[in-house]
Amino acid sequence: MSKKYFVVVKSKPFLSFLYWFIRAYSWTFRLTVENEEAWMDHLKGGGTVLLGAWHQQFFPLIYHFKTYAHLNPSVMISQSNDGDIIAAIANKSGFLTVRGSSSKDGRESLGKMITNLKRYRLAFHGLDGPRGPAGIIKAGVVRMADVTDAVIVPVYTSADKAWFFNSWDRFMLPKPFARVTLRFGPMINFHAEHQEMDFEGRRLFLEKIMKPALIGGDTQGIGE
Repeated sequence: MSKKYFVVVKSKPFLSFLYWFIRAYSWTFRLTVENEEAWMDHLKGGGTVLLGAWHQQFFPLIYHFKTYAHLNPSVMISQSNDGDIIAAIANKSGFLTVRGSSSKDGRESLGKMITNLKRYRLAFHGLDGPRGPAGIIKAGVVRMADVTDAVIVPVYTSADKAWFFNSWDRFMLPKPFARVTLRFGPMINFHAEHQEMDFEGRRLFLEKIMKPALIGGDTQGIGE
C-alpha cells in the first residue's frame, strides 16, 4: 500500500473515527461473558493475571476489555503499519501498548511487558500472533508467566454469525447483532501445578488446552 494511504489511516481524525466505529459496531453484539469472576478475584487478592487468546479471536474482545482500563493492562503489538493502527485503538481502549514481537525487538519488548506485568499485575497476549502459524503458542507467554508468577487465563470468543478473513489466522469478525460469547478458561498456575514440566512442556500443555477452540472458519471468508 502507498505511503499516502498510511498517512491518512494513521491520522488522529481517522483513528478517532475508527475507534468509535469499532465500539459502535461491537455494541450491536449480543454479548455473553462467562467465568470472569475467578481471575478477577485472584487479581483483587494480589495475584498477577496474564490473559491469552488466539490472534484470530481478539476483535470481539475489544469492546468488553475497555472495562479493564482502570487496571492498566498491557498488550504487545507488532511494529508494523497495521500495528500502528491497532496500537492506537488499544491505547484509546485504556491499554498500555508495548511495540514489538517475537520476530522483531523480541527481547526488549518482552522485557517491557514483564516490567508492566510486575507493576500492574494484568496483561493480555496474542498467543500465536502477529504472524503465526495459527494455533502454535509462542514462547513469550510462558516466559512472562514464569518471571512474574502470573496465572495464565485462556480467553475464547465465538459467534453464531461471523465472517472469516482470508488471512494466516482466519481472522474472525462477528456479523452485526451476532450472539457473541466471551469465555474465560480456568486459571493455569504453573508455579503451583505441573512443576515437573520443563519450559517446552508448559508451552505444549497450554497449546493442547487451547487448540480445540481455534475456529476453522467458513468457506466464504472475506478477501477470498
